[in-house]
Amino acid sequence: MMTRRLILIEGLPGSGKSTVAQMVSEILIEKGKEVQLFQEGNLDHPADYEGVAYYDARDFESLLKTHEEYREILKSHATAHDQGYLIPYRKMREQRGIELPDHIVQDIFSRDIYEISFEQNVKMITEKWQDFVQNVLSTNDDYITIFECCFIQNPLTMGLVKCNQTKEQNMQYVLDLGRIIHALNPLLIYIDQKNISYTFDKAVRERPKEWSEGFINYYTNQGLGQAQGYQGVQGTVQVLQERKKLESEIYDLLQMDKVWLDNSDYDLEVCRRKLEKILE
Repeated sequence: MMTRRLILIEGLPGSGKSTVAQMVSEILIEKGKEVQLFQEGNLDHPADYEGVAYYDARDFESLLKTHEEYREILKSHATAHDQGYLIPYRKMREQRGIELPDHIVQDIFSRDIYEISFEQNVKMITEKWQDFVQNVLSTNDDYITIFECCFIQNPLTMGLVKCNQTKEQNMQYVLDLGRIIHALNPLLIYIDQKNISYTFDKAVRERPKEWSEGFINYYTNQGLGQAQGYQGVQGTVQVLQERKKLESEIYDLLQMDKVWLDNSDYDLEVCRRKLEKILE
């Protein structure tokens, strides 16, 4: 039997992904397993990009020319990648304490891996997953990696929510990633919430105002939301419902071990018992 090397936790915002990912990690550690947990927003994610911008060589040179006084700082933190450069701008600020002026940050943010074209995003993310799988297969350690939300959520945030690509393109994106990770014998745990409106309202109540304002803006002022004329909280919920519909269709098509976990009651004890059973 193939060793399980990867566990994926997916679901809509507010469904309990972070809590479940943490629980899965704890249960596996109690079983004596070695675990690597990467939660949403991890700046060192091995299969995704968080707060990283991409410039092709020509545009990178023009960035340096435009911001001559920051040339050395930008050059020394950029890494060569695929005939261009990656700039880990969030890491520069949050881990290395480098403060760039707002106009430069805006310039760099506009080239974030999740702000560039859909085609370019697919190419870069797909390659990153391929590298991740190769790295795991090349080590002899038998640790289990747990990813929260980067396998279905991030591609659909880009393809559906931001760029309003066709259903086929969005499905293809995730299904291709599914084929890439096949060798790691992954387990997908999809956290279901029956009432999306309630779940989103709960997230809005519990999180800072900036989060909900940013989220609603992101979901309604571009891509699918904008095309459908959706607005405000209700419009955001409509986009989330479309996303959920597509995610459940993708879930059905994925060729891997998978579990649909109902967490509508947010009952931690019940959830933990279900997870212990799943992870047996």
